[in-house]
Amino acid sequence: MSPAVQELFAVGRIVKAFGIKGEVIVRPMTDDPARFKKLKEVFLSRYEDAANHADTPAVQTTIEHVQIDARGVRLRLKAIPDRTAAEQSVGLLVMISRNDRIPLEDGRYFVHEMVGLAVVDETGAPLGTLAEVLRMPAHDVYVIRSGESVFMIPAVSEFVRDVDMTARTMTVKLIDGMRT
Repeated sequence: MSPAVQELFAVGRIVKAFGIKGEVIVRPMTDDPARFKKLKEVFLSRYEDAANHADTPAVQTTIEHVQIDARGVRLRLKAIPDRTAAEQSVGLLVMISRNDRIPLEDGRYFVHEMVGLAVVDETGAPLGTLAEVLRMPAHDVYVIRSGESVFMIPAVSEFVRDVDMTARTMTVKLIDGMRT
């Protein structure tokens, strides 16, 4: 039986078909693309926002082959037998169960755990909510939303002073011009 989507965690997204045997190219959503080589099975789903799509089952499938190259992670999955199925799979999330998550170092968090944190400045004044994490080449960028106002903070220690997952808050230091 396939677990509900809310019990799964996205580690990549299928971005294109590759070849004629049903292989797909996956854009990793993980710091360590080599982790795909350790996985035996994954789940495919259209929806990452599980609360709004809890009735949508994820498709469980076995990984038959993994190759990591400059294009991303190339996978051959049992549930995708040919080029046509691979083309139809573009956009699907590649997800793993809670048991397949890798442990993180202290001070590192999964994106889904951070989204929704209350963001405050160093005096404790509320600034908004962490709405999204953008993956950039140099470092992540946090998108903070307060009503209609949106601003961004680089995810570096110069600006992010503390993350308290128990209190669900992130304390940040702003500089002139960072918040409009």
